[in-house]
Amino acid sequence: MIAAATVATALSLLAPPPTLVAAGDVASCRSSADERTAAIVSRTPGTVAVLGDAVYERGTAAEFRYCYSWRGVRGRTRAALGNHEYGSTDARPAKAYFGLPSRGYYSYELGAWHVVVLNSNCSPAGGCATGSPQQRWLAADLAANPARCTLAYWHHARFSSGLHGSDRTTAALWSTLARAGADVVLAGHDHHYERFAPIDGIRSFVVGTGGRSLYPAFFQIPRSVVVDDRTYGVLKLTLRPAGYDWRFLAVSGSSFADRGSAPCR
Repeated sequence: MIAAATVATALSLLAPPPTLVAAGDVASCRSSADERTAAIVSRTPGTVAVLGDAVYERGTAAEFRYCYSWRGVRGRTRAALGNHEYGSTDARPAKAYFGLPSRGYYSYELGAWHVVVLNSNCSPAGGCATGSPQQRWLAADLAANPARCTLAYWHHARFSSGLHGSDRTTAALWSTLARAGADVVLAGHDHHYERFAPIDGIRSFVVGTGGRSLYPAFFQIPRSVVVDDRTYGVLKLTLRPAGYDWRFLAVSGSSFADRGSAPCR
């Protein structure tokens, strides 16, 4: 007789790898592009990573109720907090809507991958610098979950060619991930799409293309490989046991595309 554990292992190997569907800077009652990205997310299986600024302008309960166009995938969403969520006291409506912990950072498993969600709103998160509660939590979380492949996401991009530019306040969090051998970091905040070559071993993406608006990236900074500031869409990541595939899913009528594959470190 074949042991139940052996059968379960065999079935897991036959199952398709999980997917993560990601974008930030999503919804507004003043925009219609977010309904177009909502259509993509709705028909794309997988966990949905909202990279902050889920709904504009102040992340109120009313805005989540009446303006948040991705509500149909709420049950499979794992969100990060953006600065617009903190337009409401302590981001309480967003935390309640998505079921987030009080300081907004947490982790979960997705197939063979360990996924970390951080809060780049550093002050309410208890800090982002070395020795802060969030940085110490991150180091402990990574040590307790030594997965072959690790992905993290938050709102303010550590590296970006956009109007907000690279955010040094998350440098200690980035360094902590790099020391632990993390593979991918996702962010939003700047309203464009950008892919970087690995920096400190980490490949990063800016995906601020969820629908609120787009604004320009005038100059590509070092290590930036691809930039598009004219296309709404989401990033689909297929998380294989020892590697990953990425593909930008643009809204209907757009020609921009970006896709590729890489092994985990």
